[in-house]
Amino acid sequence: MVAWDRVTRRDVLRAIHEYDRLGPKQFFSEHGFAPTTTYELVWDKRRYPPKAVLGAAYEFATGQQLGSGDFECGKTGAVRVLGKLGFSIEKKLEK
Repeated sequence: MVAWDRVTRRDVLRAIHEYDRLGPKQFFSEHGFAPTTTYELVWDKRRYPPKAVLGAAYEFATGQQLGSGDFECGKTGAVRVLGKLGFSIEKKLEK
């Protein structure tokens, strides 16, 4: 069971900044995730993949790297955890 209570808002912001610094391709490569399919974390008018950002935040908080399979799907997984930390999550925009 993943200890989400160890992840703080500050860890998530650190992960967002890491995503911006590295760019999506390198961020996914380093943290082991893929682009989002359903929901997006919205921060400062930009959109981010919630699982990837939360996974990196968990890694920053605990030193343990997670995989996509460590998350529950949909609104019970990353969306719920990020929402409890005060982040806005929206359905992914269709392109």
